[in-house]
Amino acid sequence: MQERREHDGSKGFADPLSRHGHMTDALVETRVERFAAMGTRIELHQFGRAAPDALLAARRAIEAVDDALTIHRPSATTAVNDRLMAGEVATTEDAVLLDALAAIAEAWRATGGLFDPTVGSGSGSGEAAWPAMSIDPGSGRIEAARPVAFDFGGFGKGFALDRAAAAMRAAGVTSAFLSAGESSVAVIGDHPLGGAWPIAIPHPLDPESWLVELSLRDEALSVSSTVGAGAGAPGRSPMIRPSDNMFITAAATTVAVDASGAAAEAMSTALLVADVDAIQRMIEAAPTRRFAFAFDDPSRRATA
Repeated sequence: MQERREHDGSKGFADPLSRHGHMTDALVETRVERFAAMGTRIELHQFGRAAPDALLAARRAIEAVDDALTIHRPSATTAVNDRLMAGEVATTEDAVLLDALAAIAEAWRATGGLFDPTVGSGSGSGEAAWPAMSIDPGSGRIEAARPVAFDFGGFGKGFALDRAAAAMRAAGVTSAFLSAGESSVAVIGDHPLGGAWPIAIPHPLDPESWLVELSLRDEALSVSSTVGAGAGAPGRSPMIRPSDNMFITAAATTVAVDASGAAAEAMSTALLVADVDAIQRMIEAAPTRRFAFAFDDPSRRATA
C-alpha cells in the first residue's frame, strides 16, 4: 500500500507524504514516530500543532494493544487462551482485550460470520468457533462450548491504529497518517497540503500498475492478500474460511475502507475468504469502499 503520488519519471515515486515532489515538512510542522510493534513497523506522522506528547500517547496506545493481544509472548490473551484450550472458564480484567472482543463481536456480525479470530484454533470440528463463545464484558468472564483460542492477526493492527488515532485526536491532532506495515493505514483529517489523502494500492504481481486508487479522510484502510511479498512472510498464518475451515490458496487481494481500522481489517479478511456470491453482496453494500481482485481466474473478480 502506498500513498498515491505524482510519478517522478523513474521506477519509484516521490516521498509518500508529499505532493508534486515538495516535502510537506517544508510547509507544515511535522513530527514522526517510528517503532516496531504488532509484529510490524509502525509509522506515525503528525502534521500541524498539537499537544507535544501526542505521538507518545499514540505509541503507548499501540504498545498497550500489542501487550494485551499478542500470542507470541505472555499476555492477557495467552492467559485466556490457556484456560479456554483446557476447556475451562477464563476471566480477564484487561480492558484492552475486552474492548477488542467487543469490536470482534461487531465485526463478526457485519461480515456474516466470515471474520472469526478463533477459527483454526484446533477444534477440528469444521464449525465456526465464535458462536461457541460466551463473553461477559462486565465480569470479564469468557467461556466456550469447546476448546478454542484467539489469534487476532491483522485485526489487532487495525484495532491498534484506532486507539492511536483516538489518542492523537484527544491531544488536538487534526492531520496525521498512521501505518502498521504495508497493509494497514489510518488517516486523521485532511492531507497537510489540503484535501483528502490520496492512497493507491499497487498490483501485487505488477509493481508498475495500481489495483485501485482512493481518497481517504478520517478513515482506515486494510489490504489482505494471498500473493505478494507479505503473503509468504515467516510465521504468517494461512487464511481460513470459517464456514468449513478450508485454507484459502487462490491468488487474490482485497481492500476495505472504514471509519474503524478494526472493521476495515475484518472486512478485508472476510472478502478474501468469501465465496463469489458473498463477495458480491459485501461489495454492493459499499461499492466505493470494498474491492476484491482474483488473479487465478479473472471471472472471479468481484465488482459492484
